[in-house]
Amino acid sequence: MRPAGFFVFAMRQDRFAAGIALLLVTVLSWGGTFPVGKAAVAGIDPFWLAAIRYGVTVLAFAGILAAVEGRGAFDYEGRFAAAAVIGVIGFGGFNTLAFIGLQYSKAEHVALINALQAPITALALWAWRGVRPANVTLTCMAVAFAGVFLVATHGDPAAALAGGSLVGDLLALAAAVSWVVFSLGVVRFSGFSAIRYMTLTCIPGAAALFALAVVATALGAVVPDAATLRAHGWEVAYLIFFTSIVGVVCWIAGIQRVGPLNAALLANLVPIIAFAIGVALGTPFDAFEIGGAALVIGALVANNLLLRRRSAPT
Repeated sequence: MRPAGFFVFAMRQDRFAAGIALLLVTVLSWGGTFPVGKAAVAGIDPFWLAAIRYGVTVLAFAGILAAVEGRGAFDYEGRFAAAAVIGVIGFGGFNTLAFIGLQYSKAEHVALINALQAPITALALWAWRGVRPANVTLTCMAVAFAGVFLVATHGDPAAALAGGSLVGDLLALAAAVSWVVFSLGVVRFSGFSAIRYMTLTCIPGAAALFALAVVATALGAVVPDAATLRAHGWEVAYLIFFTSIVGVVCWIAGIQRVGPLNAALLANLVPIIAFAIGVALGTPFDAFEIGGAALVIGALVANNLLLRRRSAPT
C-alpha cells in the first residue's frame, strides 16, 4: 500500500473507531434511561418529570444550534406547523407515555418495547408509502413482536392485565410509535441538519410538555417541590444531561461516522443494558421475560445483519 493510501485508510479507521466510541457512549447512557426514569417517577409526577427534562434540554439544544449554525438556523422556513405537530407527538407523546408506563411496568419492559421502533418504522413505511419489507424482515418482525408479547404477558395475558403491567407496556408501545412519527417527520425537513431538526421540533414539544403538566396539575397531579427535586436530583440530572443531551449529540456524531446500519446494530444493546441493570439491582425475571427478550434482540440483530448483506456491494 502506498503511503498516501495507507494514510487515507488509517484516517478512515480512526473515524470509524471514533464513531463506534461515540455510539457506545449513547448506548450506555440510553440503557440507563428507563431504570433511572423508573426511580424518578416514584417521587416526581410523570408530566412534570417530562416537562422539566425537556425544559432544560431545549435550552441546551438551542445553545448548540446557535453555536454551530448561527441564529439564522432558528428560521422554520414556513414549516412551523409541521414542526409543532411532530414535536408535540415526538417529545410530548414519547416522554409522557413512557414515564406513565414506567409507573405500571418494569423499566426493562419499557426499554425492550422501545427497541421495536425499527420494525414499527418498517410497518409505517409500508402503510404510508407502500414500501413492503422483505420477507425475511417480516419474519424477524413477527418474531420480535412475539417476544414482546411473551415479556409483556408472562405467558398469561389475563393476569398481566389484572396486575396493570400490561397497561404500562401498552403505554410504552404508544410511546415508541410516537417517536417513530418523530423519526419519519424528518422527511418534511430536507436540508435541515440533525441538530436543527431536533431543536426546532423540541421547542414546541417542550412547550406542549409544560402545558400538559399544567393541565395535569389542575386534574390532581402534584407539582414537585424543592425537597422532592433534591431527593431525585441525580435521576433528573441523568435524564437531562446524559440521555437527552450527551446521548443525542453522540448519536448524531456517531451516525455521521459509521452509518445508520452500524448505529442500529449497536442500539440493540440498549435493552440488554437495561436488563443488566435490573439484574444488578436484584429485579426478578421469569422465563417468559428472559426468553421473550432473547427473541426480540435476536430478531432485531438478525434483521440488521441480513440488511447489511443485502446492501453490501457485490
